[in-house]
This record gives sequence, structure tokens and C-alpha cells, in this order.
Amino acid sequence: MLTEHGLVVVDVKPRHHVTKAEVAFVLAWTRAVVELRGWRYEVSSEPPQVELENVRFLAGYRRDWLFDPRLLDALRDADLDGMPLGAVTEILSGWPPPLVRSGLLHLLWRQVFVTDLSRPLSPGHMLRMAA
Repeated sequence: MLTEHGLVVVDVKPRHHVTKAEVAFVLAWTRAVVELRGWRYEVSSEPPQVELENVRFLAGYRRDWLFDPRLLDALRDADLDGMPLGAVTEILSGWPPPLVRSGLLHLLWRQVFVTDLSRPLSPGHMLRMAA
């Protein structure tokens, strides 16, 4: 892959293979060859299971046309940074709670807001504005 900082070679291996001696040997050899050329080298694996399940769940909220733009604007304009996910329905009391929750999950999918996806999503997850 070509980035603004040069070439990056990405080796993709399942997480459970990376620690095998013969695979680790090949990855180390590949790293040495790639770095001799002045390129960067990375090894990527699938995300942890919980993170993958959270992303799959949020993917159900990816379709823009299903959400009222006025609700999405209201969510973007609300001061939700540092607020628990479960408290958002109280902030936008003029909207039905199920619509607020689904709109918020859509904005999490779109990365307007971010939260810790390393544990199963819950009402206690803290929201952050994306950088």
C-alpha cells in the first residue's frame, strides 16, 4: 500500500498462526527484506471477537436513508461527549427513545461518535466525539 510516508507492506495472517514458529520465522524474514528496501512492514490479524461482534452489530445501522436527518443533526448538536450511551434518550426527549438509540448507533457506525468496542456494547459505554 502506498501512503503519504512511502510504501507499506502488510502481511495478513490469522491471529492463531502468528505465534507458530515457522510462521514467525517467515514474518521475521519478510520484515527484514522489506525494511532493507526502506519500506515499512506490518502484520495484521482479525480483530478480537468482541470487537468484531460490535462492528457487525453497528453495521446494521449503516444505511443513511433510514434515519431522519433532523434527528441526526440534533444528536450531532447535543453535547454528548463523555455521556453514557444509555443516557442519550433523556437528552433528546422530543424524539421516541428507539429512534434516538438507532440514530446514535448510526452515528457510531459513521464514527461521528466513538466508544470502546473492546467489550460488549452496553448503556454504560461512554461516548466521545471523533477526532
